Amino acid sequence: MDERRTVKVSKYLSKHLRHQPERIGLTLDEGGWVEIDTLIGAAATHGFRFTRDELDHVVATNDKRRFAVEGTRIRASQGHSVEVDLGLPPATPPAYLYHGTVARHLDAIRAEGLRPMDRHAVHLSPDRETATRVGARRGRPIVLTVDAAAMQRDGHVFHVSANGVWLTQAVPPPYLRLPEPR
Repeated sequence: MDERRTVKVSKYLSKHLRHQPERIGLTLDEGGWVEIDTLIGAAATHGFRFTRDELDHVVATNDKRRFAVEGTRIRASQGHSVEVDLGLPPATPPAYLYHGTVARHLDAIRAEGLRPMDRHAVHLSPDRETATRVGARRGRPIVLTVDAAAMQRDGHVFHVSANGVWLTQAVPPPYLRLPEPR
């Protein structure tokens, strides 16, 4: 499977397992799972065909491990804008976590902190390198440091998804280290 096809299938899966399952007639269960055969059939009915081998390839080679397969079911690991309960238990984060962004968002972040926007949780990275890659998707990346240990001491709850992304409801400004305004 060539890289272009891998990306195309991955984006299709992300769109329909995280944001718009109803667009192709899918109903995710409360945990975000759907039967793989149902997904493949719904995609084909709506003009996008892929095989189980292609799906398995995308799941196995995705560097961010965006998808989880359990038996005959698949789900997105995190990042949903549709209501799901991933069933992730609270977890103790490392002392610091990181968030990649771009300069145009800094004023809002200074004022409001990090908010989930159209997702269920704020996504944080365990290392600067990952946060840099995340921020670079939207331009020149800026990496923010989150004092996760202080947040947890103050009662904020963290979860970690199967692919290592840390999730929390919000990150208030006092817990963020941001670059100084120019």
